[in-house]
Amino acid sequence: MSLIDPECVRQLLDSRHQDATLVYVRGDCVVLPAAEVDDAHRGLVIASRDEVAAQFPDDGPTDQTLEAVATRLDNIVRDLGA
Repeated sequence: MSLIDPECVRQLLDSRHQDATLVYVRGDCVVLPAAEVDDAHRGLVIASRDEVAAQFPDDGPTDQTLEAVATRLDNIVRDLGA
């Protein structure tokens, strides 16, 4: 079972916040502005929107690329011990 799915990635990319970050909190992926990530959750930040967006071609994400990035992010969450 995936901890991070393509919908999480899409939410991050579509966030209205310039400094959007993907945070894994209590079993859920949450998109928050970087300024709202408190010290207790700073270690649970998976990636920023800029880091994730850089992994897609210029013409934007496809279902296949969203799935691939979600898998990479899922591996990061698992490495954190989730």
